[in-house]
Amino acid sequence: MIKISNLTFGYSRKKILFQDLNLQMQEGHIYGLLGKNGAGKSTLLKNIAGLVFPQQGVCEVNGFDSSKRLPAFLQDLFFIPEEVYMPALTAAQFIKSTGHFYPAFDEKQFNQMLDEFDVPADTLLNKLSFGQQKKVIIAFGLSTNTSLLIMDEPTNGLDIPSKSQFRKIIASALTENRCIIISTHQVRDLDNLIDTVLVVHQQKIILNKSLDEISEELKFSTVATVGSDVLYAEESVRGMNTITQNTNGSYSKVDLELLFNAIINDKNTITEILNR
Repeated sequence: MIKISNLTFGYSRKKILFQDLNLQMQEGHIYGLLGKNGAGKSTLLKNIAGLVFPQQGVCEVNGFDSSKRLPAFLQDLFFIPEEVYMPALTAAQFIKSTGHFYPAFDEKQFNQMLDEFDVPADTLLNKLSFGQQKKVIIAFGLSTNTSLLIMDEPTNGLDIPSKSQFRKIIASALTENRCIIISTHQVRDLDNLIDTVLVVHQQKIILNKSLDEISEELKFSTVATVGSDVLYAEESVRGMNTITQNTNGSYSKVDLELLFNAIINDKNTITEILNR
């Protein structure tokens, strides 16, 4: 599906953001791309989508070089940026002007999603609130049924009920032939949605693991006191949220926010355990 080989990229040759980056992603997964502000999440997504071009190396999607932006590549990919700017068209006018660029676009599916998001279909899109505009472009992107769907901070601007709707709709849209990548700094928005975690930190992909693989190696729990076996801990109103090595094969739900904080706070032991 996606193969990034020895990718070097920077917005200037004096300041390199990625150096010899290698990454593979497969269809049938929802990837959560996590990283601090400025870590390069959006830039990585733009390289995949062919919106910026590497100085060295190559990014391939379904065998196509992203940087060449061939029609066969573009019609099977949809990119939802963090900031959206909708035209002065109704939803029906928008799909009439844009939907035909995507061979698998499903108008019925789009209208059903607008109903689920409670978006008025007859209002000019540029007159909608930012959150409503975000819902429209999310619904449109899902309805293109492209094999690759990329979302950069899609929950920004959504209220709490809309975030819940978003998670439900995204989960239902995944098929074995589709890859969905979601970048966010709001880690808890991805709970119960993603199945694989990507963490970009200090110009590298330092983690690319499924939640099942993580839970096999690490145990997440809340305890009253921190023992000597704790790899990382944070105080909460219920006690200490901790990460320990899973030595007895027990299952615990991965706490994405706790894991992310542990990784970016240079807890090398955790990444070493997960990447061994």
